[in-house]
Amino acid sequence: MADVLAASKPSDWRPLDPENTLYLQLASGLVVIELDPAFAPEHAANIRTLAREGYYNGLPIIRSQDNYVVQWGDPDGKRDLGKARPRLPPEFTIPWTPTMPFTRLPDVDGYAPEVGFSNGFPVGRDPKTKQAWLAHCYGMVGVGRGNEIDSGNGAELYVVIGNAPRHLDRNIAVVGRVVQGMEWLSTLPRGTGPHGFYEKPEQYVPIQSVRLAADVPAAERVRLEVIRTDTPTFAALVETRRNRRDDWYKVPAGYVELCNVPIVVRPAP
Repeated sequence: MADVLAASKPSDWRPLDPENTLYLQLASGLVVIELDPAFAPEHAANIRTLAREGYYNGLPIIRSQDNYVVQWGDPDGKRDLGKARPRLPPEFTIPWTPTMPFTRLPDVDGYAPEVGFSNGFPVGRDPKTKQAWLAHCYGMVGVGRGNEIDSGNGAELYVVIGNAPRHLDRNIAVVGRVVQGMEWLSTLPRGTGPHGFYEKPEQYVPIQSVRLAADVPAAERVRLEVIRTDTPTFAALVETRRNRRDDWYKVPAGYVELCNVPIVVRPAP
């Protein structure tokens, strides 16, 4: 894998879109999140509105469930949403069109007829129903909701910090993924209440701010670029994960799960 990346060309990488990049600031460090409006356009728009109006500033992380998710939101449910919409249609899946980019993995998957990557995000799709969806891989960001399918609005978000809970696919709107700073979320103290919720307010981890990169002066932005998933370089990277040929491995697997393919992020030159 290191050899493939070392041989990559500048055209094998893409910059983050400032309009779809969130900076979540904790006391411990910065978490950078890339939104994917192609799969959840209305949720992404609502999240941008919430960020621009300062909704998330001062909210706590209220849940840290081992091998599952970290979640933040308003524990009292009283904070004003401002111009953001309180309810959104369930963007659990989207219609698949032939023009949408898709780099398919050759291996079978237990949760989708086909899996692969679209614009750098892990995706499942069903050719029969012509539907596609973002998958719950490590670091992916989803929208909390109640039992009603239109009750999620982006005011409550979670990040996968454990083994991929793919059973959640097509049941929740997935809106993006963490591209830097996962260590600040995955190492948080685990909640002692049911489902990892913190039982006392003093256990909450405060969020200092959430800003869109587009609203941050260019000189202060975190310059990152992501490996493109529609290139021969990425195909070669996938193959290094399917059949690991370095000296340590004695039995190459000949298989890779969707969530075990790394979407590499590096500082932009």
